[in-house]
Amino acid sequence: MNFIFLGPPGAGKGSLAVKVAEDYKIPHISTGDIFRANIKNQTPLGVKVKAIIDSGSLVSDDLTCELVKDRLAQDDCKNGFILDGFPRTIPQAEMFTSICPDVAVVNFQISDEAVIKRLSTRRVCKACGANYNILTLPPKKEGVCDKCGGEIIQRDDDKQESILHRMDVYREQTEPLIKFYSDKGNINNFDASIETAELLKEFKKAFPA
Repeated sequence: MNFIFLGPPGAGKGSLAVKVAEDYKIPHISTGDIFRANIKNQTPLGVKVKAIIDSGSLVSDDLTCELVKDRLAQDDCKNGFILDGFPRTIPQAEMFTSICPDVAVVNFQISDEAVIKRLSTRRVCKACGANYNILTLPPKKEGVCDKCGGEIIQRDDDKQESILHRMDVYREQTEPLIKFYSDKGNINNFDASIETAELLKEFKKAFPA
């Protein structure tokens, strides 16, 4: 099964993707991971991407789609995949439809208030990267990581001003994709305000493995 996950930052796409990837035995793929892997391995596409990023420019839709197409041709995608963070624009979505017409689009629906609450209460260990939430998953000792004893901090992009900016960018760039796929009759809406375990149950009902 092939999936595209759409939704605002903080909707829980990544958390659900980890569970779905594990249970359905398919890879969870983000464009950031693809870029980093190609740059690290100095592939011909990676060399192009690095030169563009180093110049301060944005990677074009054509090149982004080429990178995604190359990644989906790898063996671990033969039974399906989850794309998280792609497509981001209508041109990318149009190009991807010609590359892979058989894909289910999963849209995570959640209110702005819930997103702000989730992200603004998120914390991360500065040393090992372990994730916490001061409301739902606090560390045993305030400010100290349970795993390594490192300092727990709030990332800059989880502060309210940054969250509001990220939501504005999402509305401008990505929300039009919801209409694009809705018009094609290919969108599956899920309530992302519920816990990941409950959301996974709803997902499995809609897409039996």
